[in-house]
Order: sequence, then C-alpha cells, then structure tokens
Amino acid sequence: MDASETREEESGSKDSNETNRLLPIPSPPSSTEDDEEVAFDSREKILIVDADSASTLNVDGDQVPPFSWKKLWLFTGPGFLMSIAFLDPGNLEGDLQSGAVAGYSLLWLLMWATVMGLLIQLLSARVGVATGRHLAELCREEYPNWARFVLWFMAEVALIGADIQEVIGSAIAIQILSHGVLPLWAGVIITALDCFIFLFLENYGVRKLEAVFAVLIATMALSFAWMFGDTQPSGKELLVGILVPRLSSKTIRQAVGVVGCVIMPHNVFLHSALVQSRNIDPKKKGCVQEALNYYSIESSVALLVSFMINLFLTTVFAKGFYGTKQANSIGLVNAGQYLQEKYGGGYLPILYIWGIGLLAAGQSSTITGTYAGQFIMGGFLNLPMKKWLRALITRSCAIVPTMIIALIFNTSEASLDILNEWLNVLQSIQIPFALIPLLTLVSKEQVMGVLRIGPVLERLAWTVAALVMVINGYLLLDFFVSEVKGLLFGFLVFTGTAAYVAFIIYLITRGSDLSSNCFSLEMSKRYSNPGN
Repeated sequence: MDASETREEESGSKDSNETNRLLPIPSPPSSTEDDEEVAFDSREKILIVDADSASTLNVDGDQVPPFSWKKLWLFTGPGFLMSIAFLDPGNLEGDLQSGAVAGYSLLWLLMWATVMGLLIQLLSARVGVATGRHLAELCREEYPNWARFVLWFMAEVALIGADIQEVIGSAIAIQILSHGVLPLWAGVIITALDCFIFLFLENYGVRKLEAVFAVLIATMALSFAWMFGDTQPSGKELLVGILVPRLSSKTIRQAVGVVGCVIMPHNVFLHSALVQSRNIDPKKKGCVQEALNYYSIESSVALLVSFMINLFLTTVFAKGFYGTKQANSIGLVNAGQYLQEKYGGGYLPILYIWGIGLLAAGQSSTITGTYAGQFIMGGFLNLPMKKWLRALITRSCAIVPTMIIALIFNTSEASLDILNEWLNVLQSIQIPFALIPLLTLVSKEQVMGVLRIGPVLERLAWTVAALVMVINGYLLLDFFVSEVKGLLFGFLVFTGTAAYVAFIIYLITRGSDLSSNCFSLEMSKRYSNPGN
C-alpha cells in the first residue's frame, strides 16, 4: 500500500514538473520585484471564485473547469475597454465618411475588418495571460536597449497621435452641446480634467472603472441607435452591403481607411495588460486556459457591440448623404450641422444626439489612451513612479500639443480635416512596431509554452498583419505622393522611409533570435525559487 502511494506521488510530481516545463510561469514574488513595474498590484486584482460551483475546487490543475456564467461575468471588462479603440472619434469619422462617399457598399469590409481586429486582440490577450507580462514588458526583456527605446518612442508617438484625435473629438462634442458657447480650446481643458476624474475611480477598484466604461459604451450605443431609428436606413441595402463584397475605384480610399482604423498600436499593448487585472493561478494550465476561453468570449461580444455601433453610424450617413454634394466634405466638425439641416430638430434634435454619442466616444477613448500610456511607459522603461504622476505625464504629452492645435485651428474646418489625415498617417506608420513583436512572441514555445499558437493560426495571423500593413502602406504612399513637394522634403521622406523599412526588417529577422534569450530568462526566473 505504501509503495503504491509512493508511485502515485512520484507520478503526480512528474506530471507537475512536465506542466511547469511547458507552461510559462511568471516569477514568484520576491523582494527585488517590489521595485519592478507591474500592470496591476496583487491587491488590485479581481479574485476569480465561483461559489456556486463547488465542483471546480476538485478539478485537476491541467483540466479546464466547467463553464460558469458567474465566472464569465467576473472576467468581463478588459474586452470592453479594448473595444473602445474601435469607437474612438477617428473611427467614427471614418464611418461617416465611408457611409457618405461609399454608401452601404463597404459594410462587408467593416465586418471583416472587425474580425481581423478581434484576432489580433485575442493574440494580445493570450500573451498577457500566458506569460503574466504585457507586451511592453516583454519587449523590454527581449530586445536590445536601442531597439527597445525605438519601439517605446514609436508607441508613444502613435499614442499621442490617437490621443490628439480623441481629445479634439471630445472638444467638438462639447462645443456642439454648449451650442457654440465653449470654444475648442475650452473643450480640450474640460476633456483633460474629466479624464483625471474618471481615472480617480481606479482607486476604488478596477470594476468601478470598468462600470464607467460600460456606461459610456451604452451611451454611444443608445445615441447612434436612436439616430439609426430616426433616419431609418434601408434594411435591404444594409443586408446586401454586409453579405455582398463590392469595391470600386471611387471608394478605395474609404476602404483603406476602414481597414486601417481597425488596428490601433496602443490598443495592442493595452489589452495584454488589462487581462492581468484578474487573479489567475499561473501554475495551473487549466486555469490559464479557462481565462483565455472567457476572455475570448467577452472580447467577441465587446467587438460585436462595437461593430453594431459602427454599423449604425455608417448607415445613417449612407442614407442621408450618399450621392449628395456634401458627401466629400463631411467630417467630425460639420457632421452634426449637416444632420440637423437634413433631418431637422424634432422632440430631441439629432444634432445633440450626435453630440452626446461623440462626447461618450471621445471621453472613453481618452481615458483608455491614458491607461495605455501608463502601461507603455512603465513596461518599456520600468520607471518606479506613482500612477497619478505617470498619468499626468502621459496626459500632458497629448494635451499640450492638442491645446496648441485647438488654438490654431479653432475656426478652420478644412485645417482640422488635413490635420486628421496627418494623424492617421502617423498612426499607420506605427502599426508594424506593435504587430511584429506581438506575432513573434506569441508563436514562440519558449515564451508561451503549450499556449503558443499553432502553425495554421500563426500563418493566418501573419497574413492578417501583412494585409493591414500593406493597406496602410498604400495609404502612406498615396498621402506622400499628394503631399510631398520640394527636393529637400522629398529627400527627408526618402531617408526616413529607408530607415523605417530597415527597422521593420530587423524586427522580423530578430524574431528567430528571441527564443533563446527568452528561454534562458524564463527558466532562470521560473526556477529561481527552490519551491518550484
């Protein structure tokens, strides 16, 4: 009997060692880690406990516990915060321009672009859950200092570009809702202050902050659904637009914009950090896989909601402005006025419904932008710093240039549209510097263990990434061909492009060398504690 028990213990020990070898386990807490930046402190994490399902307590560590609605609710949150990047003012402007210029013909592309965005975001969540670190932290550990600083700089530039659009969008909404009493620069100040107020809620727990975002998303959904019901777009044309792919030479620019707006560089970094807000036992493969399953469900639902909101907005402007003389001149600044002229006032003027939806989009996206900025700075630089101070720094990086822009372009709609084009280009340039590290790391067994993606999914992910980068490359080429004038400016653009391409090639080729570095790092951390 004793010999049998001994053999069982040895077998269990062997299985446990095999699991530890294959599953990447974050290093245990130690005194040296107190000074290291983490996405969430242990006291901030949400404990995942299903009191209604006692059977889960007896589940083996390698076995995925049975599905639980209560657990799904506890895991719900990060995906909806991530989905806000699909609903920021830049995306909304792309929606309304797509509807006004292309009508219903690009709805199919909007749907498949959202699916591509979901794939990338699920991979980001996978990295965060499997490794216990977010993407910025992994980049800090895997790349040499010079490459790490370049990646950090590029991520910050992309974030600032997105933040300027989001703050300007909020300021435009405040101007609309104040009936023009508050100028653009005043809206910028209000947006900055509101952001700090919302971030203050984080002190009361992650769930409170997630609840605020849920209210803002619901506000957008109700506002744009109201507009959809008020304008009554064609249901038949809507279904045809979703099910039948159509693309013409006249709508190619809008098509590129629809796909290009899906992948936001800062959002890739953000999602890999947000998923660490739940307290998951990293030593149990079953618990890690369970977390990935729940995150996949809630992220899919969140992006379905974002797709419906984008669909509402696109079809409203397709119904009202497709084929009209205003179609090519419509933007965030004048969209509300055009809607008011087209559909009139009524019990609740459509201008103010649009303003409320736009304000919710701007406020929510600026908060997530600040949130992402904290993770990016902390992950790449590992600077021990109070959260409020990091939030102040990241917020100031966007507010200062936005205030200057608001003062300069306060009365010029055309100038704001040109500025928006430049900001879209700025963010498009940064996309490879988030996607390439993500896909490189998520496909490495030494980083992900048994949770690495398979060869089929890996090829699919690289295909999606290549498609997005090629489409954004087309946007960049088209933009620079029309905007670059003069020999000196052309030379600077050519030099910058050569350096840009060289760095992308470096990141791709460097991927084959990361595994050995990451392997030694993971193993040294994993077994630094004798208890492992």
